[in-house]
Amino acid sequence: MENVEKHILSTKELTIGYGVKVVAEHINFSLEAGTLCGIVGANGIGKSTLLRTLGSFQPKLEGRIYLKGKALEDHSPSEMAQKLSVVLTEPPASKNLTVQELIALGRQPYTNWLGSLTASDKEHINQSINAFLLNDLRNVKCHELSDGQLQRVLIARAMAQDTPLILLDEPTTHLDLYHKVQILKLLQQLAHENQKTIVFTTHEIDLAIQLCDKTLILDGVNNPFGAPCELIEQHHFERLFPSEMIQFDAKTGTFKVNK
Repeated sequence: MENVEKHILSTKELTIGYGVKVVAEHINFSLEAGTLCGIVGANGIGKSTLLRTLGSFQPKLEGRIYLKGKALEDHSPSEMAQKLSVVLTEPPASKNLTVQELIALGRQPYTNWLGSLTASDKEHINQSINAFLLNDLRNVKCHELSDGQLQRVLIARAMAQDTPLILLDEPTTHLDLYHKVQILKLLQQLAHENQKTIVFTTHEIDLAIQLCDKTLILDGVNNPFGAPCELIEQHHFERLFPSEMIQFDAKTGTFKVNK
């Protein structure tokens, strides 16, 4: 297997979809520790389907997914819970918990059958609360939070789970620009300082270009993958949307509306 052990997450000729319906194919990428990767593309191209497939919420159709050098389907549920944490767009069922209680659920893969928290568990919970600026909210019920605050709590729960890989589906949806940037900067910091591999889907292509180490563009054809600057040089962003309405400015790394 070509170098697959040193990668936290990699795919080989992955095809995703539902039943016999193929949503996207020929998906190939590899990610090492300490990498923030954005998955971008037009609506309906398969970003969330890919994330759910990588997180083992739905089966792949063809190809291979490797998690730390081992095929995804060869992991037991307990192994998965210690290697991979996921933040999906559905709101949590447990919004009646306090912020601290919801974040503490991230430690479930490690607690004993009574669910008792050790000193190490509590340290992970406190680190997550502090990293995501939630100290003043730790005793607030989650149903009382704004969308942006709840999003920070869900990501903090994933951080408390302390897995090498974190997958997030649209973590900046419904947020204003300031809070979009705040969330993505926190994810970037978590990837670089804690050596986590973080993969997220997003419509915020301009922000992904500025903040991500790697980008996967789902374009329905080749699905190019690489550093944003490389993908800009190869003109991949210019082919994302119909050029008569939107044009990509390679100098600034932003999209401009044709007036």
